[in-house]
Amino acid sequence: MVENVIWPAYLDADLSRSDGRRVSQDLAVEEPTVDEIAKAVQQIGYDATIERDKAYSRENWADRGRVVVRGADDSTKNDLVQAVAAYVVAMRE
Repeated sequence: MVENVIWPAYLDADLSRSDGRRVSQDLAVEEPTVDEIAKAVQQIGYDATIERDKAYSRENWADRGRVVVRGADDSTKNDLVQAVAAYVVAMRE
């Protein structure tokens, strides 16, 4: 089974692409949390596990954690990140 990792930095509107943001600015949100990401992953239909003690290598200043996604064998990581970002934006509206 394929595991994908989604870091909050992937969706963070305050970061540039070179700092780790993977979605367009219109899908990015300010200070995304692992809880929001995990909820979005579950809305899409995959299993999500939150690992709060992990730090993204490009972010030295914060242990924001990460979300491990299981069961997303049928989509590319980019498609998965885009879909999760869209759900997080929708949840905040």
